[in-house]
Amino acid sequence: METKRKEGERKSSELFKFSGDWDKQSKALKEKFPNLTSEDVKFESGKELDLIKRLEHKLDKERNEVVGILKTNYTTVSKSI
Repeated sequence: METKRKEGERKSSELFKFSGDWDKQSKALKEKFPNLTSEDVKFESGKELDLIKRLEHKLDKERNEVVGILKTNYTTVSKSI
């Protein structure tokens, strides 16, 4: 059972790729969710899964919700440029 969950986690993280200006996106996330800190939204290439896990924990959301928030945030920030 746990193996299936880990495979699902891997697939959902593989489906989401970060793009655009992360600095602007992270600022927008912190404005929308004031409880997020700079450390919570710290992005390191190759460690995307760590970022998603931090956001899951801090926002008390499921992975698919966090990915949805990130996608919506990206779209919103991209349109404002």
